[in-house]
Order: sequence, then C-alpha cells, then structure tokens
Amino acid sequence: MLHEIGPGIFDNKYFNYQEVVDDDFLLCYRDNEVLLKKSGEEYEIPRKSDFTESFESPVYLFSINSNHCFGIAESQVNHDSFEFHDIFILRNLKNKELAWMGSVGHQLMTWHTNNQYCGRCGAKTELKKEERATVCPKCSLVTYPKISPAIIVAITCNNKILLAKGRHYKGDFYSLVAGYVDIGESIEETVVREVKEEVGLDIKNLKYFKSKPWPFSASVMLGFTAEADDAQPIVIEEAEIKEAAWFERENLPLHSSGVSISGVLITAFENGVF
Repeated sequence: MLHEIGPGIFDNKYFNYQEVVDDDFLLCYRDNEVLLKKSGEEYEIPRKSDFTESFESPVYLFSINSNHCFGIAESQVNHDSFEFHDIFILRNLKNKELAWMGSVGHQLMTWHTNNQYCGRCGAKTELKKEERATVCPKCSLVTYPKISPAIIVAITCNNKILLAKGRHYKGDFYSLVAGYVDIGESIEETVVREVKEEVGLDIKNLKYFKSKPWPFSASVMLGFTAEADDAQPIVIEEAEIKEAAWFERENLPLHSSGVSISGVLITAFENGVF
C-alpha cells in the first residue's frame, strides 16, 4: 500500500525550525496539483538544491530517511524548471518513498493553507512551536490536522465479490463500497449503513481486515470483509455509484491497484484469503 515504504523510514515527529539545506525536499502544491521535477521518464520531488531562489517561512512537515521535508508557498516558486501535475500521479510513481512523501505533504499543506485564520474569531493563526497545530493568538483556539475515519468493505457471496464504480473516480476501474464515519455511529454501524445506502444490500459476518492512512482525502481507511446474499437486488445510490455488480473470483474486471487498501482487499479475495 501507499504508506508501506520499507526499508525507508518515515518520521512524522514535528520540529519547529526553518533551516533548509540542499538535500532537503521542498513540497509545493497548487490546489490538487503537486510540483514535480522531470527525471528521465519519471518524476521526482525537487530538493532545495534544485532551486535558485530562497524561501520565506518554509513549513517543516516530516522526514524520510533523515531527509527533512518542507512545504513552500506556490507564489514563491519559479515554475520554469518544474511541472505541476494532478496529485493522483503520485499513486503511480515507481519511487514509493517519493509517492508517500508527496501524498502526506499534500495533506499537511492543505491543512496548513485552510487554517491560516481562526475558525472562531477570524484572527490570523500561528504555528505552535511544541506540536503540529495552529493556535489563535487572540482567542487561543488550537487546531490540529484533520483526520477523517472512513470504512471500506469487500462484500462476498461464495465465489463472488461485489465491485462498484464510483461516480467520481478519476479512472475507469472497479473498487469497493466505502464511506465516512458519521457523527454518533460506531465503525460497524458505518459499514452496515454505507452498504445499504450505496448498493441496497444487507450484510452479515462483518470482520475487520486492516487499516491504512490515505492522505488524498485526509482519512484513515478501516478495511472490512462481509457477506451478503446475491439474491438481493442491487440498488445503487446514483449520486455516488455509477454501477455495481457481482464478479466471480476467476473473472475480475480492471480494479484498484495494490497502492490502495481496496486493491489489497480485492487481491486477497482473488487469492482465496477469504
């Protein structure tokens, strides 16, 4: 999965400093686009040594393999030597460390950009020195990075699995039913509700599989397996789902890759793990 970069070491411990050296990575975003450097047929995250300009108030994000990673403002960058690409290009980078770096950097810089002003009184916020958070100097409101819990579930019936195409997917592939946890409900209740809402099925034998962080939506995905009777009619929620159907283990369509927990669950089913 995207976050599995071993033997690389991801260290998200927060430090309050702005000293940038040549080997440090500089992450820059424009809405849902990431600034990349072309390197042969691949793309890389640029380092400080790739820039001629200096930067004001870089934001320390994390480190990978002891290389510090900073976020910088798009307005400070000379774009001529670099290219902005849709953030989802990171899913397909061969260098998994760079893919993870760019993805988590986007999550943190989006949070930083969206919280420059206090949500309670409107004053300009400041970064806290001792932890990753913003603080309002006027009313003292502290805001931490947002992480939204979400579920994803592989629904099976004997030798078949239910796959669906989301209406808002960027690619033409099948995935699994997924959704965010709502206020006041347990994780298990979320799975039951989301399946009923999106494809109209009642499920049973719900079991936890594994979890993964997913920076693209600032969420942590909680993966499950469940069973359903395929005699039930599939009734899709058209606002969210384009199509859904049962597929046999030996004849699965194009689906999510192993970079996501959806792909891991589907492959596990294909291999007879459940």
